[in-house]
Amino acid sequence: MNILRKLLFPFAIIYGLITTIRNFFFDQGILKSTKFDLPVIAVGNLSVGGTGKTPQIEYLVRMLSSKYKVATLSRGYKRQSEGFVLAGANDNALTLGDEPFQYHQKFPKIQVAVDANRTNGIQQLLTKTKPEVILLDDAYQHRKVKAGLYVLLTAYGDLYADDYMLPIGNLRELRSGATRAKIVVVTKCPTNLSIKEQKEITNKLKLNSNQTLFFSSIAYDETVYSEKGTLAVAEILNIEKVLLAGIAKPKPFFDYLKNENDLCLTYPDHHHFSNKDLEEIQAKANGKIIITTEKDYVRLKDSVLKNQLYYLPIKSQLLGNEMLFGKLILDFVSSF
Repeated sequence: MNILRKLLFPFAIIYGLITTIRNFFFDQGILKSTKFDLPVIAVGNLSVGGTGKTPQIEYLVRMLSSKYKVATLSRGYKRQSEGFVLAGANDNALTLGDEPFQYHQKFPKIQVAVDANRTNGIQQLLTKTKPEVILLDDAYQHRKVKAGLYVLLTAYGDLYADDYMLPIGNLRELRSGATRAKIVVVTKCPTNLSIKEQKEITNKLKLNSNQTLFFSSIAYDETVYSEKGTLAVAEILNIEKVLLAGIAKPKPFFDYLKNENDLCLTYPDHHHFSNKDLEEIQAKANGKIIITTEKDYVRLKDSVLKNQLYYLPIKSQLLGNEMLFGKLILDFVSSF
């Protein structure tokens, strides 16, 4: 442990104590947790950002939306609206937040809502749209709602079992919080992850007998998209271009697309691009195509960059046991 961590260690103890007491109060019913009479699935993590919640939510939407009336509920991080908002034709990334707006555009047949108060958000959805399944995005620590099923994500190479409480590490609560999850997914794994390494990770996480562990990877599309058309990734790999990302961990995105002549521009996660930012990006691109992430694209597609801007979609794919994962989800949903 380096000097900085030693200095911050007392704060981590205090933060861990606060979150532990809070969880104890919810577990004992001292603090109220509302349960709803429909399937509510909460997807989240123990750490701060970068575990692949968005592609996991999209995986569940694809699985469920052909059979059920699905709604997603997020807090709408960095949006400029307040309270409950049900996505409509006039909404955008500013009113919904980038990830909910991405769901809204990508899956027009589902309901997409945002509300920092998830209890109110669910009540509003039940009143206004009567969904059959609600997917709570990034709500693992939102204990005021008692979800029927918790899906916990932890990133390969950054497992919660190896992490520490804030501010020493990135954990929002103690590792013991993982016990609330029935499903745990190690995300962003190499596609060739060996059985041996899977067993090593399994032993490290030490899940309970009522929990099931899965491994997934990120599948990058072979095409980039824009309002005006598409380009094959194979065709652009050797073209000089600008790669632009405002996500938590952009390295895999850059590695998939870049060559030695490309310019890689990195911004903070959920970054709000100012006019000055856009002018600087445009100047650096100097007419070259710009490829960004799907999450960033929803914030940039109507900007001055739109004529040279493309995005690369991603999907979450399980490394085996797809049928078991589907059975656990569908058995839960059909139990109501």
